[in-house]
Amino acid sequence: MKKLILATAALALCFVSCKNETKKPMEAEDSVVKDSIVMEEPETPEAPMDSVAMQKAWEAYMTPGEPHKRMAAEEGKWNDELTFWMGPDAPPEKATATEEVKMIMGGRYQVSTTTGEMMGMPFEGRGTLAYDNATNEYISTWIDNMGTGLSVMRGKYDEASKSTTLTGTMVDPMTGKEKQMKQVYTIIDDNTRKMEMFETAQGGGEYKNMEIVMKRA
Repeated sequence: MKKLILATAALALCFVSCKNETKKPMEAEDSVVKDSIVMEEPETPEAPMDSVAMQKAWEAYMTPGEPHKRMAAEEGKWNDELTFWMGPDAPPEKATATEEVKMIMGGRYQVSTTTGEMMGMPFEGRGTLAYDNATNEYISTWIDNMGTGLSVMRGKYDEASKSTTLTGTMVDPMTGKEKQMKQVYTIIDDNTRKMEMFETAQGGGEYKNMEIVMKRA
């Protein structure tokens, strides 16, 4: 009987020992997991926006101003005389077109539609012009049936010369690369406008590739 008790005690000690050995790696693993937990700092709530200031900002942004009045003064029909150059040393070529200009969305944007003939083919182009009250600059877009791209240009008005200079880029279909473009739009008088386009030649340097004189119809 005494031997049986001793044997049982020995088995119990072995069981406890094995259990402790099994527990140690788990305790170590739990420690690693605890150490790997990164405590995230609570996010600081954003300050509530001033609703009155927000309303005033949006009212200023959406209200047409003096630049929009200049755009609206061009509503109507115009006859365009175009001169364009296919390259820096190319001879000038001539074309004519008609243009209809109107304001949309409560006098906030100008839309123009141009039709005519260029290089013996029917020509159609459409442009939009915006004055962004937030950035204090003009933004123009242009599409036509002589390509599949969209031109976007930005610039500012100079009161002294009564001209707006806009710059942007276009993709040259010959090279597939972008090249710089510049447009100078000048108010000659109430019934006359002039638009000059410049681009960068393949060898470098800027040249005039188009000039349009617009006369009110």
